[in-house]
Amino acid sequence: MTLALQIILVITSLLMTILVLLHRGKGGGLSSLFGGGVQANLSGSTVVEKNLNRYTVAVAIIWIVCIIALLLIQAYGL
Repeated sequence: MTLALQIILVITSLLMTILVLLHRGKGGGLSSLFGGGVQANLSGSTVVEKNLNRYTVAVAIIWIVCIIALLLIQAYGL
């Protein structure tokens, strides 16, 4: 159980890094490579950005749950 959680934690950590880097910053970002460039200037937030936000939040929740589960396993020896 602990090994599986550790593997999931490493995978989600890498995914979080990639997803955060894909977000559009002040001067644009890598998300514009996937269709968000021209539309972002006209309409504000694109579908690509919204989906990227959803994926980032989902991965962050999984990451936090893994950290809490590993802490509980370590603390109580479950």
